[in-house]
Amino acid sequence: MLNIALPKGRLGEKVYAMFENAGLECPAIHDPGRKLIFENEEKGVRYFWVKPSDVAIYVERGAADIGVAGKDILLEYEPDIYELLDLDIGKCRMAVAAKNDFRDNPQKTLRVATKFANCARNYYSGLGREIDIIHLNGSIEIAPILDLSDVIVDIVETGSTLKENNLRVFEEIFPISARLIANKTSFKFKNDRIEDAARKLAGEVEKNSKKS
Repeated sequence: MLNIALPKGRLGEKVYAMFENAGLECPAIHDPGRKLIFENEEKGVRYFWVKPSDVAIYVERGAADIGVAGKDILLEYEPDIYELLDLDIGKCRMAVAAKNDFRDNPQKTLRVATKFANCARNYYSGLGREIDIIHLNGSIEIAPILDLSDVIVDIVETGSTLKENNLRVFEEIFPISARLIANKTSFKFKNDRIEDAARKLAGEVEKNSKKS
């Protein structure tokens, strides 16, 4: 069996559709219910749904042979895996945002609220900027409004939430999209299966890019 970790939610559904179109379908996944693991013995695939930020852990630790994780997760947690393919979906960006009237004062330590401490630290380290990271898990946009932070480092898709809260993007740090990743040991011992799946998915990426 090829064990495949899929991120729960809308992105996971899009990802599974790509696997299905690539000939790696598992009809049981469409059955309503609370099951989390689905197998198609004929195709030799086993899928399971996990929290998006956990996919890389399942793959790194070998519970999954392959999986799909956002580039943000890979850069934040730096798991010891192989990144095989950009699936060109789930596109957004990691960005620095702040109140519309924000002006940076280089003489002061910059207060940065974020879920992505590693990404923020690496970005500002490259600029030689001294920062104080405030680690938050939700509603990051509130931090500058309540003067908890000067800026936030967060994922931005459309920017509408920022706009509604009188914030705007000041810097884009890196683009994000979903990536096919593989466990290093699995890549060695199930190489043909994994390479075959990656090739088929690359074909789907190409098809999708032609449509758009």
